[in-house]
Amino acid sequence: MPSTSTPQSGTASPRSRRLTTTDLALVAVFAALTAVCAVVAALPFGVNGVPVTLQLFAVFLAGGVLGARRGFLAIALYLALGAIGLPVLAGGQAGLAPFVGVTAGYLWSFPFVALAVGFAVERARAAGVAVTAAVVAVGGLVGEAICWFAGGLGIALYADTPLWTTLRGAAVYVPADLVKLAVAAVVAAAVHRAFPQLLTRR
Repeated sequence: MPSTSTPQSGTASPRSRRLTTTDLALVAVFAALTAVCAVVAALPFGVNGVPVTLQLFAVFLAGGVLGARRGFLAIALYLALGAIGLPVLAGGQAGLAPFVGVTAGYLWSFPFVALAVGFAVERARAAGVAVTAAVVAVGGLVGEAICWFAGGLGIALYADTPLWTTLRGAAVYVPADLVKLAVAAVVAAAVHRAFPQLLTRR
């Protein structure tokens, strides 16, 4: 009599690794949310020409709500839309120029920021820990470090300035980023309380 094999616990089947229609919809929604935060909430001042926006709030939220993979894809989709010419980047910018300009480091870091937040959320859930604001904040602090360093590096390369000096200048954005992280952490935790199966792969 042939034995019936069952998937071992913790082993993802090929089906579980595919993006479902719901996954794709969530990725698209958070890409659109990031675009709105970048365009509507952009302030035309900042250090070295880098505007102040709510982009990073949306990036933190994407990782905190969707998890690592979907959060990364949502922000990557947002950047791809901007790269192909849609005016969804900060201040309504579009095209490839922002990806090699003064904001390049920040833009390239965003998917990895979402990845860091999402990884923290998923590890907590896998360990049986509730997704709280503190869990999201821990991942967000790692993401903020990535964003700060990559953003400063991008400015230093573009402006041909010393890296450490530029990083210290870029630190002026950190307090505002931490406020965005705090709000995103509270919102993400509330979403997970309302939809506890959001990270479950179906």
